[in-house]
Amino acid sequence: MPAPRPKKIADILPKIQNVAQTSHYFVKFALPPTGVRNFLRRKGVNDRFVIEDAGLLCSDAVLPGSALASVDTRGDYQGVIERFAHTRNFTQIQLEFYVDNEYKSMKFIEHWMEYITGASGSDSSGDSHYFQLHYPQEYKSNETRIVKFERDYNRFLEYRFIGLFPLSLNSVRVSYQGSQVLKASAAFSFDRYICGESASLARDLGNAFNEIFGRTNPVRDGSGVNPDILDKNIFGRPLQYLNDDRKNVQLSASGNQLRNNPSSSNNSEIGSRII
Repeated sequence: MPAPRPKKIADILPKIQNVAQTSHYFVKFALPPTGVRNFLRRKGVNDRFVIEDAGLLCSDAVLPGSALASVDTRGDYQGVIERFAHTRNFTQIQLEFYVDNEYKSMKFIEHWMEYITGASGSDSSGDSHYFQLHYPQEYKSNETRIVKFERDYNRFLEYRFIGLFPLSLNSVRVSYQGSQVLKASAAFSFDRYICGESASLARDLGNAFNEIFGRTNPVRDGSGVNPDILDKNIFGRPLQYLNDDRKNVQLSASGNQLRNNPSSSNNSEIGSRII
């Protein structure tokens, strides 16, 4: 690696100034079509509030994180301890909501948790009240999203949660001293998340899951290579070397021959590809 060289301020400023801001985001909740949605309607929390208003009242959100659980392996190499990943763990997220003057944001979380514990099946004020939990598919959300975007609305990062449901509703403090905006915070658990767009439209456009192939770069996408001589892997990425019974020819992005590969032989496997 060469020694570091001084750079001009004009070369550094474009990188430092073009950074994301924390205040541009939105949250969109989507609940299962039956079960919890019907229960919330009975409590005065309609579908319009869940889809549109609940996300707008979310004053503080977090982009999800994850961690890899690993296992140590000893003895394969003398004096070396190797570590391998075996499970991906997804952490909980904390969301904070403004409480509207109809208290629908608190009812939204409170009665969602109430439905999970099966409170709809009995009189909660009775002495014999009990909890019988519903099935996960009746209360888990698979379409809730957090989208982080920029001021131009063209650059964004989307997270879609699978198996999301409220795990706890934190206590809300009220006081006579100095009236402030009332806020309620809740912790949510989820099974996993998907980073990138995952809607059917994004799949048709070829940019789902933050995929960049098939969009703007003909060298990377292989669109500049002659399809008659192009071999592709399962992702549609062009292979850098063309396997021929007579010779191996290294190709440029336009499909032109650059040079022969003297190390190739008949029936050889192709392992190199453009990334």
